[in-house]
Amino acid sequence: MSYMNPEQQQQQGTSQQQALQLSLQLIKEAVAGEREDQLFYEYLISQAPTNEEKLIIASIRDDEKRHNKLFKMIYKDITGQEVPPANGEEFQKPKSYKDGLVRALFGELRAVEKYRVIRQGLPNQYYRDILFNIITDEIKHSAKYNYLYTFNSQPSSSRLPQTVSAPETQTQSVADQWVTYIDPLVKRALKETEEGINLTHLYQEFILSGVLVGQGFTPEQAIEQVEEWEKTGESQLLKKSKMMGNQQR
Repeated sequence: MSYMNPEQQQQQGTSQQQALQLSLQLIKEAVAGEREDQLFYEYLISQAPTNEEKLIIASIRDDEKRHNKLFKMIYKDITGQEVPPANGEEFQKPKSYKDGLVRALFGELRAVEKYRVIRQGLPNQYYRDILFNIITDEIKHSAKYNYLYTFNSQPSSSRLPQTVSAPETQTQSVADQWVTYIDPLVKRALKETEEGINLTHLYQEFILSGVLVGQGFTPEQAIEQVEEWEKTGESQLLKKSKMMGNQQR
């Protein structure tokens, strides 16, 4: 059992309090601009060309509403107060539906970064578990947005991979079949997130693998291809971001 002198204990207590205050500040930022977010989702749903896509975006919107309620609950439990109202940024209409999908995709990835910091500063495992579930949802959302973007960019992407089994095609929507198909990518991203992999490198691998899946690769082939590009140096950007991650650990 390690022993800390009073000065070390004080320093640790100060560090934990600072981390908690940062988490509370980021929670306030996370729930700010709810009205603007609602307008953004309404825009995407109105522009989505198929009912399938509308349902996907609506499900993401509903998840985000639930996340906001959880953040507000955590904030009130810790502080005894409601999250103070804040003026969010004005809604800026995307240039196009595809531009909106790109904005949404990278918004989800930025949220993962922010929520990891929130999770680290929370005072107990109960709240940290809630954040882990929210982070998992955000990564799944990014996979869905990646699917929507690829679907609208490549005509062939509307066809399911032949490796998807018949029972799944009978019980799942097209979108959910794709999400199930790329589940290895999501699990890999979650595992590497927990291992503290450099986020820039993680996102590069994750999004690039998803694009390759949209081009006809299996998830396993996509991962292998991206790793090959990294190892051979064919992608200098992947190699550089991986080295940055190694230096930080």
